Amino acid sequence: MAKFKWIYAFVALAMLLALLPIGSVNAAPTNALACAKTYTVSAGDTLSAISDKEYGDIKAYWPIMAGTNLMNKEDASFARVENPDSIEVGWKLCIPSADDAKAFLAQFPGPNTPAGVSMLFGKGAKGQLIVASWWTNGGEFAGLNEMFKMFKQQNPDVEIVNAAIAGGAGTNFKGQLLSQLLGGVAPDTFQLHAGWEADTYDPGTLIVNVDDVYKRNNLEAVFPPTLLKMLKFKDHYWGVPVNIHRSNVLWYNKALFEKAGITAAPATWDEFFAAADKLKAAGIQPVALGGKDGFELQHTFEGILAGSMTADEYAGLWTGATSWKSPKVAQALETFKKYLTYANADHDALTWAAATQLLIDGKAAMNIMGDWANGQFVAANFTNYGWEPVPGSKGTYVALSDSFALPAKAPNPDNANLWLDLAGSRPAQEAFNKLKGSICARTDCDYSTYNAYLQSAAKDWQVDSIVPSVTHGAAAKPSWAKAYTDAITLFGTSGDVAATQAALAQAAADAGYPQ
Repeated sequence: MAKFKWIYAFVALAMLLALLPIGSVNAAPTNALACAKTYTVSAGDTLSAISDKEYGDIKAYWPIMAGTNLMNKEDASFARVENPDSIEVGWKLCIPSADDAKAFLAQFPGPNTPAGVSMLFGKGAKGQLIVASWWTNGGEFAGLNEMFKMFKQQNPDVEIVNAAIAGGAGTNFKGQLLSQLLGGVAPDTFQLHAGWEADTYDPGTLIVNVDDVYKRNNLEAVFPPTLLKMLKFKDHYWGVPVNIHRSNVLWYNKALFEKAGITAAPATWDEFFAAADKLKAAGIQPVALGGKDGFELQHTFEGILAGSMTADEYAGLWTGATSWKSPKVAQALETFKKYLTYANADHDALTWAAATQLLIDGKAAMNIMGDWANGQFVAANFTNYGWEPVPGSKGTYVALSDSFALPAKAPNPDNANLWLDLAGSRPAQEAFNKLKGSICARTDCDYSTYNAYLQSAAKDWQVDSIVPSVTHGAAAKPSWAKAYTDAITLFGTSGDVAATQAALAQAAADAGYPQ
């Protein structure tokens, strides 16, 4: 199976294809770009340079890309070009004649149009499977690619299109997807957090329930009741989960702890700040923090909040049972304010993955992040790290789950259902989660070959109190989650505890839970 590397510059182009109803454009016929000759990529080659040499135009590489991809469907010796900015030494390319290239370009509306993207890729004998997600980083991308491989083995006549859009927690993805769905176009399936996030997509209108997938795969018998409760919304299931993530994890670099003379991971905030002071005195950056993806601050505070009260009290914040005016909320904000003083000054410029990389590179000692960070460590072959629940939150498991939804206007619904069947299967979940850094949604997975963190997470899931994540779509309706996000974003710059607590209380009241 071809490599799935289309992640960054070209990912928007993939999304356009993903959101294009099959049959709505007339793609170029496969014989319109016959190969006048072949070309083997050498070191230093670019498609721009090749097209300049062949056609006298550095921007005329689209026919080469399209011709090569069309040939790849018939002859696997030809490359599959997923990103025109990235070709590899040894790849075999199709070079159409100058006349064919000219004719192609005359019809080609450009790479930023659905019709143009459609002309660049072929279809399998049984069509395409267009998978939209925000998984573009190390462990998450590796896990998704394992699922792609498994699907391709089972369905060799289906062409997979990876329509990922970079941006942690789907901060870029969700808005673009919703706009496209409202416009009447859709991928075949897309990543969806279990819980209230389904409400974003007007369940029953933009997405359809997947109850039949649960029935034919007997999924209610293999998913834990706590997860099933999170997944069920308006009496239906709207996504098939592939995993369970833990949000409230404190990661640390063991070598840096040792260098600073820290012998144990901090279990309380007093211990945390004492450790942070030791690190600072040793010339080590205590805390790695991101902010560029627009969810990292909210995620961090969520973990601190869960550690500032009991699990029942934390869960009660989202049901009206606990008041946001509680002194414990104020204390959590004070703790968060102090935590930020130990963070890297450039956190607004870093993604969550870049902040995690600071731990891997030994440039920072601690980081609060979900256990997808574990997937980053695995992908980077980094093993000298430790973990603890966020201080104060031991025994509380702030949970979220990634699932795949079925759009009402999925262009290839049969293939989408095949994907959903795979997503819920034990083999796929075992292969995916080992790399993703999460545990299976299923209860029958074998963790014997998983790393130590994941084995510990699987055990904690069995005994901890499970509470939903607001940052990752499980705890609150989308409008309330946005108000939470806005309040914490502002707090990151203002540090105003009283104003932020009042804003959070008002958000709860606006959501129907008077304070």
